[in-house]
Amino acid sequence: QVQLVESGGGLVQAGGSLRLSCEASGRIFSINGMGWYRQAPGKQRDLVATITSTGSTNYEDSVKGRFTIFRDNAKNTVYLQMNNLKPEDTAVYYCYAEVQRYTTIRVTTHWGRGTQVTVSS
Repeated sequence: QVQLVESGGGLVQAGGSLRLSCEASGRIFSINGMGWYRQAPGKQRDLVATITSTGSTNYEDSVKGRFTIFRDNAKNTVYLQMNNLKPEDTAVYYCYAEVQRYTTIRVTTHWGRGTQVTVSS
């Protein structure tokens, strides 16, 4: 019913940039918060950045000043612009969206399947 698909990951050298995209599709009435988590091998999933429906943002300390989260509500898409990438940013990046569907007032969180970001030294 609701699907999130990430794209834009890849291999980049330290200091380079990538832009991740995540589009939500399906029978969506509205999307509240959206954001990105990442998970490195052997580690738990960690928050990277969040954005509210009105555009308020929050970032994990290690990415402040380097990453920018933004969204296009008309496209149900959230982006993560990643600049000055470091090897420690290497992880699978997952997007999420807090979705209200037409059939219910209940808001549920949906996740993409992830996109790999690898930053070489």
